[in-house]
Amino acid sequence: MAENKGKTVTVEQTASASRRPGDQRATLIGLGLNKIRRRSTLEDTPSVRGMIRKVQHLVRIVDEA
Repeated sequence: MAENKGKTVTVEQTASASRRPGDQRATLIGLGLNKIRRRSTLEDTPSVRGMIRKVQHLVRIVDEA
């Protein structure tokens, strides 16, 4: 896990959260997203990767640094 120190991942919302289950909407908010084309840069951790995986049909990874 030490190799992830300082790594970040930038995600962009590509689809609307309307008509989606509440847990997916909450996951987008947890990622700092709630509107299409909004971007958020987050620390690259297993929990963040799991959140991205849960809403992978609504977001895309823009940059992995």
